[in-house]
Amino acid sequence: MREMITLLSRLLIRDFKNTSDPAVRQAYGMLCGGAGIALNACLFLLKFIAGQVSGSIAITADAFNNLSDAGSSAITLVGFKMAGQKPDSAHPFGHGRIEYISGLLVSVIILLMGAELLKSSAGKVLHPEAVDASPLVFAILIISICVKMYMYLYNRSVSRKIDSAAMMATARDSISDSVSTLAVLFSTALAYFMEIRIDGWCGILVALFVVWTGVSAMRDTVGPLLGQPPEPEFVEKMEEIIMEYKPQGVLGIHDLVVHNYGPGRVMLSVHVEVPAAGDILALHDMIDVIEHRLAHELNCSAVIHMDPVCEDDELTNRIKKEVAQIIRGLEGDVRFHDFRIVQGPTHTNLIFDVVVPFEYSMTDDEVVSCLQKEISRMEGNYFAVIDVDKAYT
Repeated sequence: MREMITLLSRLLIRDFKNTSDPAVRQAYGMLCGGAGIALNACLFLLKFIAGQVSGSIAITADAFNNLSDAGSSAITLVGFKMAGQKPDSAHPFGHGRIEYISGLLVSVIILLMGAELLKSSAGKVLHPEAVDASPLVFAILIISICVKMYMYLYNRSVSRKIDSAAMMATARDSISDSVSTLAVLFSTALAYFMEIRIDGWCGILVALFVVWTGVSAMRDTVGPLLGQPPEPEFVEKMEEIIMEYKPQGVLGIHDLVVHNYGPGRVMLSVHVEVPAAGDILALHDMIDVIEHRLAHELNCSAVIHMDPVCEDDELTNRIKKEVAQIIRGLEGDVRFHDFRIVQGPTHTNLIFDVVVPFEYSMTDDEVVSCLQKEISRMEGNYFAVIDVDKAYT
């Protein structure tokens, strides 16, 4: 069923397999948007005719639902077109998030249609109407269901291929329309063959399904707009690339932050630990190589902060082990990094960062106070200087 879109993508999209290319993603989005406009417009005309012939308000309402879907497809098309614009002085990180905004608008349209369908269905429960169907009407409804299932399949396939929340929202809209039309077909058949009028009750169930679909689609598009953790696969690949350079001096990584400015427009920063006694020029060259690999293999802009770590100081290592034991005594996944000591005439500062989960049972200040209290009890005159980090992955 998806062969038409596959064929069109091969004919109209240059380098169609390279879906990591923003231009290819844009072309896929515009192709699917154009197909959605054409198919939904045809369904609107067919259902409108069927509604007029049968006198069914449910079928006519379903026709205007398809008309709104054509508008949703137009929003998707325009969204991909605008998201593909190059960065400029006003938007130096590009316009990729417009794709998420277009997906959000589609979600809002789905919710509005669900609310309208719920309202009209309640009216049909209170005031049921006779339905005068015909083989032509049933044929149109069956064709509509098949077309919508086809649209769901190709939109879902493309959304997974190009990793598009907006396209997945459109796919969910299509499946909700299929269920809606199926309910209309079922209620029409009952009314026509058995004179059982359940249009309204079927409509209410369908409306609730449509609203649920809209909420799910909205959640998928709001997340990237507000900011969410990167995908685990992305983090694992990033860590794998960096730790390949362990023989050259990489000791560990921390403080990973990923900013998503739209598909294909990802910026990341990460701290990479290296030996403090190492050759600074050689280590810097290694960091440059890693940055270029991350940019090429993950299609992102990468910035690495090089953190020198003292490995050979016996005092530092001994105190670090004691602090690690104290931190392990805390509940939850609390970690620390960037540990170093600064000795003075009256006391020794233990300086480090501690990573506290967002939903931790203690506040950041309580964690710092607890650690400082425990460290002050260690043998020796120690004072903890602690910065609190959050895990953004």
